[in-house]
Amino acid sequence: MLEGELLDGYAANAPDDEMVDAQGALRPDYRELAETLGGWSLEEYEQRKTRADLALLSAGITFNVYSDEEGTERIFPFSLIPRIVGAEEWKGVDAGLKQRLRALNLFLSDLYGERRILKEKVVPEEIVLSSPGYRPEMEGFEPPLGVYAHVAGCDLVRDESGEFVVLEDNLRTPSGVSYVLENRTVMLRVVPDLFPRWGVQAVTDYPNQLLATLLSVGPEGSDGPRAVLLTPGIYNSAYFEHSFLSQQMGIPLVEGTDLTVGDDDCVYLRSTTGLEQVDVVYRRIDDDFLDPLVYRADSLLGVPGLMRAYLAGNVTLANAPGAGVADDKVVYRWVPEIIRFYLNEDPILQNVETFSALIPSERDYIKAHARELVLKPANESGGYGVLIGEQATEEELGATLAQMEAEPRNWIAQPLLHFSTIPTFDEDRLKPRRADLRPFVLSGEETWVIPGGLTRVALREGSYVVNSSQGGGSKDTWVLNEEPD
Repeated sequence: MLEGELLDGYAANAPDDEMVDAQGALRPDYRELAETLGGWSLEEYEQRKTRADLALLSAGITFNVYSDEEGTERIFPFSLIPRIVGAEEWKGVDAGLKQRLRALNLFLSDLYGERRILKEKVVPEEIVLSSPGYRPEMEGFEPPLGVYAHVAGCDLVRDESGEFVVLEDNLRTPSGVSYVLENRTVMLRVVPDLFPRWGVQAVTDYPNQLLATLLSVGPEGSDGPRAVLLTPGIYNSAYFEHSFLSQQMGIPLVEGTDLTVGDDDCVYLRSTTGLEQVDVVYRRIDDDFLDPLVYRADSLLGVPGLMRAYLAGNVTLANAPGAGVADDKVVYRWVPEIIRFYLNEDPILQNVETFSALIPSERDYIKAHARELVLKPANESGGYGVLIGEQATEEELGATLAQMEAEPRNWIAQPLLHFSTIPTFDEDRLKPRRADLRPFVLSGEETWVIPGGLTRVALREGSYVVNSSQGGGSKDTWVLNEEPD
């Protein structure tokens, strides 16, 4: 039984919820939280929310929306009520993510090397080699430790069965971890009384783990490798995160003009004391802009000669160019087969059922069942271009299917998942709202998963779109500590 002003009527409207079950009974992991919230008044909640917003504002936690006519910079909406995941359940998620990244790194190493997986026709060659993320320049090159995706963000949702499944992988320049760290700081400052008796697993070690990962993949023979974080600059949507992480790791935040490649094919940082060699570049710039001598010639963001230095083995780029082929939404369809091929294991975390429009039989299925599916362009992000069949007009659906027919390689479809809701404040009390979860996985000498990650929540009733650029917000994610016997 839920009691209190904030929780009034919650259980009656939450059939897919993580706090209450289908009968309206409180789930064990949320018991302490619900008891505390039951004693809060609306006024107390609003006072604490105001304090939290002011803390985030003073920290400068913003993001950019390039299509916003009223100005690009916004404060990231923050929901004060946490999302909770039990300790035992998280063990399975942690193991599943580590398994997935091991397999994807092996896939990339093989793809740019022997191509066993293509020769054995486990994954269709035309799908892989036509991916915009495929970089021919990487053929025959093996990065240190065979790691291509040093930093990954895998988006998870809890499906109708109550299990976490992988919705998509992000292996190029995944963002959002700064919000994870700042959200936890704000929660500890503003609502320390909400935290459970046995506490939650800490996330604050992420910068140290990231730095250790970067240094572990320095070029062979580098003595005390030096790392920098390469940013496109202050107008990038994730610039706050770039600045935050470089500060937390204690490494320089640099733009392309701060680096140069010498005649010895090494990368150097221009400093007040002269040129200083750089061994690892944590790049937050897309492949296309990394090196104007190899990719886009009009790029002013990258470093001329950077790829030459990289392929010579004199600097490590994290993540590696070409890693994006493994997070292509079409290639995603074959990740379970990729895991079985390289690891001889069944996937711990399942994919969402996915249909590729490039396969004629699956394209026919998409057309016949479009109203039941979510149609997604394969190489967009931020929720742009996604069409939910049951919510689309006839005109919208027809236009999207026409685009799919014209460019079948660029489209996938998935069933509309009624993924789980979590308690989120709206107007005068808590209400169930859809949410996903983006844990971050670091791969170097070891693989490490942040306990929890970025929960993104749809703030509008009935919405399935959680992206910040589409009106979503964020929450702190609590992975509970195990209670002592």
